[in-house]
Amino acid sequence: MFVIFDLELTAWPGSAARGWTGPGEYPEIIQIGAVRLDADLRETGTLDLAVKPRLNPTLSDFIIGLTGITQERVDREGVDIAEALARLAGFAGGARVLLCNGRDDAWLRQNARLAGTADPLAAAVFGSLSPHFRRAAARERHVVSSDLPSVFGFVSAGRAHDGVGDARAIAEALRRTLPQTGIEAVIRSAVDEKTI
Repeated sequence: MFVIFDLELTAWPGSAARGWTGPGEYPEIIQIGAVRLDADLRETGTLDLAVKPRLNPTLSDFIIGLTGITQERVDREGVDIAEALARLAGFAGGARVLLCNGRDDAWLRQNARLAGTADPLAAAVFGSLSPHFRRAAARERHVVSSDLPSVFGFVSAGRAHDGVGDARAIAEALRRTLPQTGIEAVIRSAVDEKTI
């Protein structure tokens, strides 16, 4: 069993390019989307969590427009980051590895530190599929999750810049680019090559 996850973070115009160094900019998780896959890469479970940011509880118009995550949803459904991390850990359960497209594991750890909460995923094994996708697409730079459908020629099963939609896009891109060496080789590489 494998888990593929994707995060959405608080953001403002240009904040990602600045590395969230502007006044009051903190990359707080506002959504965790994850899919659980069996050995044949079939989806067997989904996790979709809205997360209430602590430092910037009011979402920017920029991030609302980009993700479709509304202030109302965060206020109504959002959980604290400590609960969100615990629920992701529970969802991952017996997963051998948690895969993402980039370094979303670093964002998880940074958010735990930012909130001063324990990290229930501290002992988890994470892997980045970014190097695999770069090789498969013959690109030198990281391919963002929302661009994977256009790069690998499939229709997305969800909205771009949505945690679950992007997690499903990562899963489908993996299915379409899986080499003959199989999933084990890709996972070994993903765990070893934790770079964007």
